[in-house]
Amino acid sequence: MLKRLESYFEFAHHQTTWRTEILAGATTFLTMAYIVLVNPSILAAAGMPLAAVTAATCLSAGFASILMGVVARYPIALAPGMGLNAYFAYAVCMRLHIPWQTALGAVFLSGIIFLAITAAGIRQMIFRAIPQELYAAVAGGIGLFIALIGFHNAGLVVGDAQTLMSLGSVRNPTTALALAGLALMVVLEVRKIRAAILLGMLAVTAAAWPLGLVHKTDTTGGLLELGQTAFKLDIPGALSKGLVEIIFVFFFVDLFDNLGTLMAVTKRAGLLGPDNTIPRLNRILFADALATVFGSLTGTSTVTSYVESTAGVAAGGRTGVTAIVTGLLFLCAIGAAPYAGMVPSAATAPALILVGSLMLGGITEIRWREPLKAMPAFLTLVLIPFTASIANGLGFGVIAWAVLHGATGKLERKDWFLCLLAALFLVRFFYMGAG
Repeated sequence: MLKRLESYFEFAHHQTTWRTEILAGATTFLTMAYIVLVNPSILAAAGMPLAAVTAATCLSAGFASILMGVVARYPIALAPGMGLNAYFAYAVCMRLHIPWQTALGAVFLSGIIFLAITAAGIRQMIFRAIPQELYAAVAGGIGLFIALIGFHNAGLVVGDAQTLMSLGSVRNPTTALALAGLALMVVLEVRKIRAAILLGMLAVTAAAWPLGLVHKTDTTGGLLELGQTAFKLDIPGALSKGLVEIIFVFFFVDLFDNLGTLMAVTKRAGLLGPDNTIPRLNRILFADALATVFGSLTGTSTVTSYVESTAGVAAGGRTGVTAIVTGLLFLCAIGAAPYAGMVPSAATAPALILVGSLMLGGITEIRWREPLKAMPAFLTLVLIPFTASIANGLGFGVIAWAVLHGATGKLERKDWFLCLLAALFLVRFFYMGAG
């Protein structure tokens, strides 16, 4: 049985083992476990019951990650997306006074649109239309983005009214522990220890315990609570209220955040084909679309691929087993929600910083001496962390590529779809704002 599974997941081809994949899955889960606490707290602001949303968060993340692992066989974990959950709660429900049941209906419809355009091959066309320099820039931009999150969570980078950002205090116990954890992880990486990130996180957690930095949370959960949100979505309400713009935002941001994440994870894992295509792309896209539909049915906002998957990839994960392990751990968290957030930020922050640094290697593929390619790539690279959005960075890169190549007469007939994407991004930025 194990041999058949190893053959299905191509262990020999990827030169991986069960131990490596399991450790990688656990690493990804630990870097994503915060979503079990954060997503319910955000959606609760929209009036959704906290315990039910906690269960829905774990169930949807578990289902989606396992589906991705089994069907697409990629080490990509999914969960309710950050940013989209805030848009759901604060912009749609609170500002526009849309009931959360109706907003869930809009999320469901955006997932159905995802399925439709995937079946029609449109999402695949989008992947093929993106220039290779932008693929490398997205991976690097996400690296900077998650490293910035890591620095912020560690307390090393703090907000400043005059300079926007400033250096935090290294005397802060969280900051000091995070820096020590980063050093430990790098040393273990240099020594070729495959579980370097996970071991570093566990070591920092152990060191944080006597310092009082490890806390049990009061978050509740459990499948019995799920009935308060499961199948409570109001699809007719979403249609009757004319929520076209809201559905489009859910759809548009998820589409390009997912696109950027796939670029980064597959490139970091060395899973791209010889012609820089992504094998089994259809399966990835269908899994992602089904995840959003499933999430709306259980009672949570849009489910999408997570850039934290790169932590598992950095730990050696190369197959769908990594995603399956992450998914199983999310399912276990349904009954253990109060313990899911016990890993302190001092332990997760250095993992994000290390992974971010590793993801910058791809920017050497960008032809920096050629302005037509360098400027779009640069805009993508820097605007992802500066605007905290993969979609924003990729959008400016695509627009710049189309405008500069058009102005210099370098556009070719095959670039028509890229120009269409640029036009869609322009509509998004001018009509709906940059958020």
